[in-house]
Amino acid sequence: MVVPTLAADSRLLECVESLGRQTRRDFEVTIVDNSGKGLVRRSGLAGAARVIENRANAGFGAAINQGLRASPAAYLATLNDDAVAHPRWLEALLEAIRRRPDVGMCASQVRLYGKGVLDSAGMLVARDGSSKQRGHGRPPEDFPVPEEALFPSGSAALYRRAMLEELGGFDESFFLYCEDTDLGLRARWAGWKCLYVPDAMVEHHYSHSAGRASPLKAYYVERNRLFVLARNFPARMLPAALAASLARYFWHGWYILRGRGSAARFREEGHAGIRMIWYVVRAHASLAANCRRLWRERRAIRARARITPAIFRWLVRSYGISARKVAAL
Repeated sequence: MVVPTLAADSRLLECVESLGRQTRRDFEVTIVDNSGKGLVRRSGLAGAARVIENRANAGFGAAINQGLRASPAAYLATLNDDAVAHPRWLEALLEAIRRRPDVGMCASQVRLYGKGVLDSAGMLVARDGSSKQRGHGRPPEDFPVPEEALFPSGSAALYRRAMLEELGGFDESFFLYCEDTDLGLRARWAGWKCLYVPDAMVEHHYSHSAGRASPLKAYYVERNRLFVLARNFPARMLPAALAASLARYFWHGWYILRGRGSAARFREEGHAGIRMIWYVVRAHASLAANCRRLWRERRAIRARARITPAIFRWLVRSYGISARKVAAL
C-alpha cells in the first residue's frame, strides 16, 4: 500500500485511520512524503506506516515506484492522501484480482466525499488522449456489478506486481496527472485487463493537493495527454486526435462563456482564461522537446505488445468519452 502526500494534514490522518480499520490486516503501508520538508515525520501522523522522505516533490508516479521498490508484496495498492477507504476496500480488491490471472489492475468505486455520487468507476479516454473518470457525478447504483474497465484511477487502485515489473512501473516523467492513464494503456497493449470492483469503496476529497483548476494542473494535464498520445496511440488514430483536440478547445471556450467545466472553474478561481492558451503552447513545446525520447518509448511499447492496433482502437471506442464531455466535466 502506497500513499503519496504533499501535506501532512487532517486529510492524511483520515486516510491513515481508514487503513487501520481494514478487514484485511496482512498488509503494510508506505507513506511517501513529497513535501520536501519532512512534514509527515514532524506531524507524527504516520502511525506504524513506513515513511519515505523526498528532498523535493518527486511526483506521483515516482512516489508509487518508490513504494513498489520498498516492498516485496505481490500486489500494490495506491491511495491518495485525501481518500478515505471503507473497511472492506482492500479485501474486495484482493478477492477480485486473485480470481483472474489475466487481470493486472483493479478499479475501485470512488465516491466524492460526503456527496453520495461517484468520482470514478474506472477511467475513460478521449480520442485526443484526454482521460476522465467513468461515471463521474452519477449514482453508484448505475455501476452495480464487477465488470471490465479500461484502467483504474490511481487515486484508489490495486496493481499486480508482476504487471508493474513487466512494464517498468509508472513513467516518472509525467510528474503529475495522467500517469495512471499512461500505465493503464501500456498495460492494455501488453495484454493485461482491468476489473472494476464496486465493493471496493473509497470516499475522495477531489484534487485536494493541486486544486481542482490550478495553473499547475492545467499545464500538466495538457502536456501529459500529449505524452499519452505520442507513446500509446496508433498512427492511424493521430489525425482523429488532432480533430478531437481542436473540438475540445472549442468546447472549453464555449463552456467558459456559460460558466461550466474545468476551464470555467480555472477562471472562477482567479486565473485569466487567456492563460490557458499559454499552457497549451507550453505543453506542445514540451512535446517537441521530448519527441525523440517519446518515439523510443513508443517503439518499446509496441515491441512488447500482445494486442493489435485494431484491438487498441476498439478499446478506445468502447471506453471512450467525447471532446465535449471532457470539456464539460
